[in-house]
Amino acid sequence: MYKLPDLGYDYAALGSNISKDIMELHHSKHHQTYVDKLNLALDQAPDLKDSSLEYLLANLESIDLAVSQAIRNHGGGHYNHSQFWKWLSPDGGGEPGGELASLIASRYGSYQAFVDEFTSKALSVFGSGWVWLQPNMEIITTPNQDNPLMSGLDAPILGLDVWEHAYYLDYKNKRDDYVAAWWDVVSWDFAADLLASKRD
Repeated sequence: MYKLPDLGYDYAALGSNISKDIMELHHSKHHQTYVDKLNLALDQAPDLKDSSLEYLLANLESIDLAVSQAIRNHGGGHYNHSQFWKWLSPDGGGEPGGELASLIASRYGSYQAFVDEFTSKALSVFGSGWVWLQPNMEIITTPNQDNPLMSGLDAPILGLDVWEHAYYLDYKNKRDDYVAAWWDVVSWDFAADLLASKRD
């Protein structure tokens, strides 16, 4: 049985960037629903219960259609959000350092050019979806609760939820304001840890 993970910080910890109300609704309601519906789907396929979520998401085509769509939607939602909470931090923001900073500068020319490109991709997502930074520094987008694992790609080292439920209470329809505020709470430490794990 999958469970809702703890945030590791208070709902109000991100201040005016992402409000307590948004965090509580997003985590305790939306994410909890993904967990509950994923567990219901796996009840119909007990042979899958010993497989990791990463394995399931990377092998959807080999799973019976009766449950694969639910795993895509709700398993994707659970995986994406479990990572997303770790990409947020009350002590976040600023710029990355070390290898991550060097790779970003090498690919995009500067940190600001990277931010501009990532932001542009975030604003270009039609409807609901996500923006990801891959270990090779490519920025990609996916619709709904899809993620790079579903396309046979590496797990991302950074991701941004651009579903309206992630920001509507705070920013209404102004996704650009939400994205701008998100940069102030990005956990570059977690992104750097994920990048380092790819090198091990």
